Amino acid sequence: MNTIPKIISAQKTFFNTQKTKNIENRLSYLKALKEEITSNEQAIYDALNRDFKKSEFETFISEYGLVISEINLAINNLKNWSRPERVKSSILTFPSSDYIYKEPYGNVLVIAPWNYPFLLAIEPLIMAIAAGNTVVLKPSELTKNTSQLIADIIENVFPKDYVTTVQGDAETSKELLAQKWDYIFFTGSVSVGKIVAEAAAKHVTPVTLELGGKSPCIIDGSVDLKLTAKRIVWGKFINGGQTCIAPDYIVIKSDFKKEFIEILKTEITSAYGEKPMDSPDFPRIINKKNTARLANMLKNVQVVFGGEVDEERCFVSPTLIDEPTLESAVMSEEIFGPILPILSYVTTEDIEKIINHYDKPLSFYVFSNHKTFVEALLNTFSFGGGVVNDVLIHFGNHRLPFGGVGNSGMGAYHGKLGFDTFSHRKAIIKRGNWVDPSLRYAPYKNKLGLIKKIFKYFT
Repeated sequence: MNTIPKIISAQKTFFNTQKTKNIENRLSYLKALKEEITSNEQAIYDALNRDFKKSEFETFISEYGLVISEINLAINNLKNWSRPERVKSSILTFPSSDYIYKEPYGNVLVIAPWNYPFLLAIEPLIMAIAAGNTVVLKPSELTKNTSQLIADIIENVFPKDYVTTVQGDAETSKELLAQKWDYIFFTGSVSVGKIVAEAAAKHVTPVTLELGGKSPCIIDGSVDLKLTAKRIVWGKFINGGQTCIAPDYIVIKSDFKKEFIEILKTEITSAYGEKPMDSPDFPRIINKKNTARLANMLKNVQVVFGGEVDEERCFVSPTLIDEPTLESAVMSEEIFGPILPILSYVTTEDIEKIINHYDKPLSFYVFSNHKTFVEALLNTFSFGGGVVNDVLIHFGNHRLPFGGVGNSGMGAYHGKLGFDTFSHRKAIIKRGNWVDPSLRYAPYKNKLGLIKKIFKYFT
């Protein structure tokens, strides 16, 4: 553990050389990182399959492809993003030229989760490097194959005093968090996020927390139920349900619930067959501990489809639960697995009662063709981001901020917003000397009336 302070000291020294601020230097390392990642494409597929039997198709659309898109975006736009941004000056600073400079924070810690271990480690790393920081990356100890591959990729591209990985368990994370950083980026559970926030507060360190929560999916029955079910089955069960923005539970108008459950069953079977354990497209739960946690959620509830659990093989089948109570285990915490509770409503007050029972979610989904109904929901509830008539896809648009609110997180990233997250926006005024109005200087006699007019009409 005593190597961690040495790593940080070396990175601080390297950052102080100003080399990370050079745009061409950043670009060369981003291009080298892209080349190393593309040369390891098959190795990435293999590592994720060994960690939890993730298919190549899922790995491409939910990890590898998104990483390549993000690094291409950074390479193609870095020079433009990095330029000082001219802003309109104020009459109070006349004559002047006013700018926002983008500078790196310095030494950054990135702690990545296990559910999308490649994407959620490399994507923030890309933008931290693009912004000119040094980085210590802590990949998840639960995905040993992917984490080791990430460490190898980084070692082949970066000097250790620029970017390095530190592997280990919760004790390693604790030791890392005990250090002083210039920025911390964490993706993971709400409970650990609180620990990260507390550690960051001790050093007044800015932090981005990408957490989770119970993301609802509201269905009013005015849409094509088969298409709705198809989209929900994809979004809920991709990655074995281990997705922070997956629909956590459904709230459907009571008139349509029975029909919709039957359609869901058909769509699940269509996607994964009669025996999902034999499907090459259905991943496993990350470990036995989480499998047992999910198995406990199936106790004392009405399972209407699925419910098979094999703790030794870390398998939980796609499962539907009908009308669990809000106090049941499956409704008391984020599920983070292939279990989908289905609740019903009669009035909008029923919807409010259910959703307001929980903290602000990371995502929010509504399926409806009624614009008034949709807009009322979007404006009533607070959440990180959402989609109307689909699920998950807001994550894929780099022009949209991705992040939570309240218990589901703080801060946002993706695309240029990711660059901005890892950049301090520094205000700069370049003052002209060709004229110097005397209004601000003492003595102030007979000046108050004029300054009031200036504030009223020009600020």
